[in-house]
Amino acid sequence: MKDYALDANALVRYFRDQDGADKVEKLLILAAKKQAVLRISVVNLTEVLYVYARYAGLEKARTAVQKVKSLVEFESPDPEQALAAAALRIKYKLGMADCFVAELAMRTGATLVTADPEFARLGRQLKVLALPRHQG
Repeated sequence: MKDYALDANALVRYFRDQDGADKVEKLLILAAKKQAVLRISVVNLTEVLYVYARYAGLEKARTAVQKVKSLVEFESPDPEQALAAAALRIKYKLGMADCFVAELAMRTGATLVTADPEFARLGRQLKVLALPRHQG
């Protein structure tokens, strides 16, 4: 079974029906069929809620997150995982939330689903399913 770690922008794109939403939808369908495992760090989930709520309002954002809750595993980092994320931040100068999703993907062997080109800094140690970059 294929394992994916979702960056915040993957779910936001899906909720907003932006470029790449179709790829995320296909992954959600695979998860519903138990053919894939989708994970997101709760740190990134916070970012999803914040970004999408700015667009659609807090209640709509909470409702959207609830709709995918049965298909996406919400992962809470333990202290060791937080320290590993911090080490990634120091070494690769990534944003804080990006470090948590990168740590999750690397630890679980998952493919990271993202539109953020900054993850290329990690090279081959991180498998990436690239969504289209944001235009404008």
